[in-house]
Amino acid sequence: MATFDYVKDRRILFLLLIVLALGALDVTYGGPHLLHFGIEFIGGTQIPITLGNAVTPDQMSNLISILQQRVSTFGLKQVTVEGIGNTGLYVTIPSVSASEINATIAIINSQGVFQGIVSGREALNGTSILPGSIGSAPPSTIGSNVSWSVNFYLTPKGATKFAKIVFGQAYQPLYLFLDRPTKTIILLNSTYLNSGASLGLTQSQAITTIQTAATFGNSSIPVEILNGNATNWNLLRPYFASHNKTYARVILASSTPAYIVNSLQNLNYSLTYLTAQNMTPQFESIPTGTTAVINAVQTWPAIGLLSAPRLDPGVTNGTSGVSYVISGASPANLSLNSKINFATQESKTIASILSGGSLPVKVIVGTPTTIPATLGTKFLGISGIAAILAVIAVVATIVVRYRKLFLILPIVLTVLAELFIIVSVIGLLGTIDLAAVAGMIAVVGTGVDAQIIITDEVLSKSQGSEVKSRLKSAFYIVWVDAALIIIAMLPLLFSTSLVSIIGFSESTIMGALLGILITRPAYGAIVSIHYQKGESSGAPLSNVQ
Repeated sequence: MATFDYVKDRRILFLLLIVLALGALDVTYGGPHLLHFGIEFIGGTQIPITLGNAVTPDQMSNLISILQQRVSTFGLKQVTVEGIGNTGLYVTIPSVSASEINATIAIINSQGVFQGIVSGREALNGTSILPGSIGSAPPSTIGSNVSWSVNFYLTPKGATKFAKIVFGQAYQPLYLFLDRPTKTIILLNSTYLNSGASLGLTQSQAITTIQTAATFGNSSIPVEILNGNATNWNLLRPYFASHNKTYARVILASSTPAYIVNSLQNLNYSLTYLTAQNMTPQFESIPTGTTAVINAVQTWPAIGLLSAPRLDPGVTNGTSGVSYVISGASPANLSLNSKINFATQESKTIASILSGGSLPVKVIVGTPTTIPATLGTKFLGISGIAAILAVIAVVATIVVRYRKLFLILPIVLTVLAELFIIVSVIGLLGTIDLAAVAGMIAVVGTGVDAQIIITDEVLSKSQGSEVKSRLKSAFYIVWVDAALIIIAMLPLLFSTSLVSIIGFSESTIMGALLGILITRPAYGAIVSIHYQKGESSGAPLSNVQ
């Protein structure tokens, strides 16, 4: 029979295309080592965390779950978070670059408190966001400007609250904050207000605008303005001296004169230093449909302001909306590639923090340490040998059972194709750890088992029916087996206390799904085409080679 008769079948062709596509992706996007291996094979980085106060077992479990979700969403698929007593944690991730480690620490450091404030009132918070609805879009490039965005949906309760708060607030800015400071004073040099000059804002108007953005009921953030050369510090100092019982921290520029820093420290303030870029508010003028405009702060990292979208009249008439977007732009002083990288990192970071939720306690991140692989490259080699031995054992079993090259070759090739697909998908999108390798080896056995069922049904003489009917009976058994495997593995997949074996459930479930959707149909097509040809010629199936 011509080879073309097989290749033109859509089930066989689909399997071939999947294998070719993943092979191309392995080479193109897999990096110098092609696939991403876990801590057992390449070592990793351990990040110690000290909790601000002792927690209960339930709080520790919740904290572990949040951090695991945050770091996993960020893209580090194999991550372990272990509690140390009731006051500490260890976060362990596979070896990554220094920039990724720093980004991971920033994600862990964030308390994750999200708020949307309109005219000094809270319209949104973290509980308003529908779990699982948070997504980050690829960076958008227009000319030399690069922007990022994170979208999410609201729960019904959150949408109702939002509609009530924003009613009648058309064109007002919705200030979206992440970790908005509390019990904090901003000491801002007036030179950082010059960013509003391009919009025609006077310094007085700029001050009024940032104070409006910092307003939130009884939790407004005081903003004290140093003049350009800081000569008015003696006038500001009495305010700080009289408020060090109410406010515990001051956020200021890293370039603030030393004598001011010393004075604030003597007043027992905790100081947080930020770069000029983070201290500078970015202004915008919001058109209102008339000649009037509303001045607003678009972004201001110093107070955790991510963005300030304008409230369209369509969402301020009492109608509940469901979908919202947080957006921003990369700094203008970066190169285009750096802007794209910044935007990608920013959206992933914010999406990760929002997805994980807010931390129940304050955390203090310690110095990361590098940990070597337990068995490293040698262990990877042993795992590879185990997989090869499993395939050899399977081939030997098939040879003894059928002794026909035509049956042996398709079974072996489809099993290898299935194994290749699993390795490629997990290696590219996640991490191949020890548990994943164990699952892959198990998939080899379950895959061959399903193909033996298909083959025996097709060769059965007692059926007295056509090949198509026998295949239908075989696939019923295969589908039931696959369903049982998936159901058995699901509890492990979503376990937060058994993270070390999640890779096993991922591999097993993926193998079962790939089998029933891709490789089993392809194998069924091969034997169906071959033996239907034999039936049409009148030859017994046992004699068809």
